[in-house]
Amino acid sequence: MAVFRYSGIPTALADEARATLRSPQYGHPAHRESATGYGPCRLCLKTFRVGEEDRLLFTYQPFAEPGSLPAPGPVFIHADGCERYDGPEYPPDLRILPTVVEGYTRGGKLVAQEWVNGEGPEAVVRRVLEETPADYVHLRNAEAGCFMARVERG
Repeated sequence: MAVFRYSGIPTALADEARATLRSPQYGHPAHRESATGYGPCRLCLKTFRVGEEDRLLFTYQPFAEPGSLPAPGPVFIHADGCERYDGPEYPPDLRILPTVVEGYTRGGKLVAQEWVNGEGPEAVVRRVLEETPADYVHLRNAEAGCFMARVERG
């Protein structure tokens, strides 16, 4: 049975956004505010405690592969720091969120898109990575459409 790696955005990008209050990839201003929604944080992949934690909003481009079509969008991270999630287990806080699993080939071509409905999200991730030509997966928020995390084999 294949093992998958779930990960948040790169730590260096989050650190730069916090230090400069700008999007590291685009230079757009970042916005700091008290959490008014669940997020999640795109670094630690935990939901925000509404009204108790500050978050930083900035523009993020999740595709790094040459030839991929840019798809920048808004992301939140904890404003005061957190640890990047990078592990073999589906992030616990994402389990309760409405999620779409999108499979991509190297180069960013979308080859699969499945909503997580009624079955465990791991089953959907596994199906997309094992039964389609997808090389990796993006988990997206099914309400807002924004990037949440990346999943790769091994």
